[in-house]
Amino acid sequence: MFICSTLLITVSALIGLELADNKALATLPLAIQFIAVMLTSIPASLIMGRWGRRFGFMGAGCIGILGAGLALMAIYQHSFILFCVATFCFGSFTAFGNYYRFTAPEVVPESKKSVAISLVMAGGVIAAFIGPNLASWSQGLLEVSRYAGAFVIVVGVYLLSIITVSFMDLPPTPTRKKKSKNGRPLGSIMRQPIFIVAVVCATLGYGTMNLIMTATPLAMHHQQMLLSDTAFVIQWHVVAMFAPSFVTGHLINYFGIIKILLTGALCCFICVALNLLGQTLWHFWAALVCLGVGWNFMFVGGTTLLTDAYTETEKSRTQAANDFIVFTTVSVTALSSGTIHHTYGWTIVNLGVLPLLAIAACSCIWLRQIRTTDAMPAA
Repeated sequence: MFICSTLLITVSALIGLELADNKALATLPLAIQFIAVMLTSIPASLIMGRWGRRFGFMGAGCIGILGAGLALMAIYQHSFILFCVATFCFGSFTAFGNYYRFTAPEVVPESKKSVAISLVMAGGVIAAFIGPNLASWSQGLLEVSRYAGAFVIVVGVYLLSIITVSFMDLPPTPTRKKKSKNGRPLGSIMRQPIFIVAVVCATLGYGTMNLIMTATPLAMHHQQMLLSDTAFVIQWHVVAMFAPSFVTGHLINYFGIIKILLTGALCCFICVALNLLGQTLWHFWAALVCLGVGWNFMFVGGTTLLTDAYTETEKSRTQAANDFIVFTTVSVTALSSGTIHHTYGWTIVNLGVLPLLAIAACSCIWLRQIRTTDAMPAA
């Protein structure tokens, strides 16, 4: 999933620039991909809740292959609209793929679930290098366009995904009778402090990361830095997002989930401070490394915390609600970051995320206070 995401991020805007009559719409296909993740997240969870994880993941692979075929047709026919439809398919695949992180804790003992989630997220480290390199290697593979070969690679990756999932040893889907038993209303689940804090941390952590990350290339361009400098900063940011996943689960088990969430918020505060202190290459680099680590702790921590908010019969609805909230925020921040930077400037982008981080940190302190109070013996 991450390989295809990084590969598509590398080439989508460039293909959009080739196909769009209005060049201002070059990034629209990429924005549609984010919107598709948001719109498909709820149906994806409900489909897997009804027919199982394997059915959902393999079906998503087929949707991805369809998208690759449509993308190739769009390039051959020079159709911008058809390419937008193709990117919607890619976003739909990602919406299903986001549930890999929830599937991992379902197949391991309770004590290992945070480690399982973080190791799934660690796949992004590998993808950060494989995806862009595949995009580069596939240039000129097809004569019709410099970038068309990327979608031949995408088909291969999606096929590998389908084959891998077909061999997964996954838990059976609950029967309809079992599903109807002991399932609380979604409203009751969402009113739990543990659900609220899990969603707040994952949502605001992701939103903060997306706002600053998306605006950073614009800020570096404003400082007349080279494209190679921007690529250097973004690549290290992606590494910092996913590399901690090799240890995040162990850190959660050792220090406790609240401390890791608060540490993630602190890393994001440090990122903002560095961005406000200067706009040299090394300020941007250090800030985005801190931002990547902060996102990892808040997103992996929030995902881990959420798994304690529901029972087996409630998981599909709860996970759907969580991902819809999170990826709606991601879509909004992806679409608004450039506008905020253009209208108000780099300083306001950074100051604007401080209230979000403060809310996330306060929610963690609130949950810790509730747990401390509940743990106190009666007078």
